[in-house]
Formats: sequence, C-alpha cells, structure tokens
Amino acid sequence: MRDVQREIAAWLEPLATILQIDAAGNLRALYPAVESAAPRLLIGSHLDTVPNAGAFDGILGVVLAIALLQGLNGRRLPYAIEVVGFSDEEGVRFATPFLGSRALVSRFDDNLLDRQDSQGISVRKAIQDFGLNPDTIADAVLRDDVCAYVEFHIEQGPVLESLALPLGVIETIAGQSRLEFIFKGRANHAGTTPMNMRFDALAGAAEWITAVERAARISPGLVATVGTVQARPGAVNVIAEEARLSLDVRHPGDDVRMHAVEDLIRDAQAIARRRGLTMSWKEHMNQRAVQMDPDLITQIEEAIRKSGCKPHRMASGAGHDAMILAEKVPSGMVFLRTPGGISHDPAESVLIDDVAKALECGFHLLDQFAQSTAFQKRTCRA
Repeated sequence: MRDVQREIAAWLEPLATILQIDAAGNLRALYPAVESAAPRLLIGSHLDTVPNAGAFDGILGVVLAIALLQGLNGRRLPYAIEVVGFSDEEGVRFATPFLGSRALVSRFDDNLLDRQDSQGISVRKAIQDFGLNPDTIADAVLRDDVCAYVEFHIEQGPVLESLALPLGVIETIAGQSRLEFIFKGRANHAGTTPMNMRFDALAGAAEWITAVERAARISPGLVATVGTVQARPGAVNVIAEEARLSLDVRHPGDDVRMHAVEDLIRDAQAIARRRGLTMSWKEHMNQRAVQMDPDLITQIEEAIRKSGCKPHRMASGAGHDAMILAEKVPSGMVFLRTPGGISHDPAESVLIDDVAKALECGFHLLDQFAQSTAFQKRTCRA
C-alpha cells in the first residue's frame, strides 16, 4: 500500500492537487475549483485487490480519475474534484470489506477497530503500525459540500462482452451477506474407525456445500459461494474434528438474499443433527442492495452516447465502494468490458480502446456537470 500510494502521489504532484492520506489509509487528492466555496465531485475506486489477482480491479478507476485531471490541462471547473483511492475494499485481511469507504460515511466504529486478523492484530493496531492515528478516523468523514461520487470499474463479468459493448452504466449493486459456519464432530483414527461410527465434521461440511450450490442454481439471480474451508486437525490420517467455512450470498433483491441465507442456515443445522455434529454460525456482513442515483444514471448514459457507444443499464453482482458512499452522496458507476469475464485472476484484462472510451465518457461527464447548476447544488446527505 505504501508503494502504490507513493507512485500515485508522484503522478498527482504535477497536477497541483492537495494530497493527504486520511486515518483510514485512503489516498485523497483535491483538485480545486474556480472558487474556494464550490462543491466537490468525488471520483475514484480502491487500491487493493485479492491475492493472486489481476492488474485492473479497483486501481484502474483511480488511474482513470488521475487521467481525467491530466486531461484538464490546468482548467478549473465550477466544482472541485477529489480523487479517492480507497485503502481496503476487498476485506481480505480482516474478513470485512469496505474499510476505507466506511470511514467516509461514519461507519468506522470501535467494533471495526477491534476486529482482528488471523495473527491477532487488530484494525486499530494495523493503522497505528502504518503510521496513522485511528483516533482521528472521524476526520475522514465526508463534508457536506460533496455533490456526487462517480466510480469507473471493470465489469468483472461477461455481460458487456456478450453484448459487444465497451461501457455499461450500473443501476443496482446487489446486496451481499458474508457468514462463517463451524461444523464440529469428533477426531479419530482414519484407519480404525468404521464409517458408520464416525462424526466427521468435514464430511458434514461437504454435504452442506453441495446444498449451497443446489439452492443457488434453482433461484434466478442468486449466487452463493463457499470460498474457504479449513479442517482441523488437518492430518491425512485423522477424521476432521472441525470444519470452518465461509459463505458469500448475493442477489439484487434483499428479500430473496435473506430468505436464502435463512434456508442455508437451516440446511446446515439439519445436516449437523443428522450426522451427530454441532454447528454454529456468525454473520460478518449484511449489506443491502443499493440503487445508484437516477440522475447520475441519466448523465452517464448521455456521456456514453456522446462517446459514440450504446449505453447499457445493468446490475453489479460485485460489491463496490459506490454502494457505501451512496448512503451519503448521489453515486454512479461506469463499467468497462472485461475480456473473457475474467477477474480476481492474473488473466484479468481490459481493452485499450475501451479505456479510451471510458476517458472520453469521463470528459463528457465533467462538462455536463459543469453546465448543470442543479448538479452543483446537490449536497451530501449528512
């Protein structure tokens, strides 16, 4: 994170921006407006990604924001532009996403600061070790002069490619649930314990994983994933005493998602009872589905048309910082086509021509906002 912030700071330095790293580790660069009392537009995305990922998830949106500032060639607008590079969107280390953007909307509380990683290091300690002061997190909260947030991001899916379209505009970001399940049985010798006398936690977990897949396949629009499995004691000749699993459930409709989670909890309980196991679960995240701002959707569609492309409205199955900022400011997203639909993988890519179209779309947006007094009068929902 230090390296990427240092690199980006070097790009921003010639652009006469006011640069800071807030207490949540977000990189924030303010490009002033014509007048000091003008509203500000936020443009950005996240700087992190998942392990063994590609080069474009998140960071492309930050690079595009900086390229838009470069393209202004010093021209000032009737609103300021703040480029934001969020510090932790994925939630890999602490199993809780959107740490950076939560700080901007006053959702960075003591419970979050006390959350620990696998090594027992808390968020609070990690912030301190990075050289920042967690006691000043509140200073990162958005001011009431913010009129909107726009995020450019790769689609991370195959829809735009299947339609032969370079850009899309997001209407809805799907709601997301993240849970942890623990099946507990009894460890015993793998060679001497008959199959009908076993209390195998991992076998119970495996049965439940297939139930998760079945449930998602029969519910349109629902996706459910068991992404991590840990077995203890983890020896080849020992029946697993414990199996710990993650569950990720997403759907554009919150009712569908929550009913699915409830059903999957009941399935896990039933499997555990039948196998003589115990089962416990804990919720780590319950993020509702978020609608993007209707006026911004219209503005983005117009900018895409001016760029010579056909706009396509779509939902995002992935979570984004925009769904967090939408709690306080009008928010909108532009998707770029992802070749092969591949993301969170080294094979992740974009097409150079699509990036050029995204930049063109961005410049049209900046001009449209500059000509809209209604846009400039919008304020942060404190």
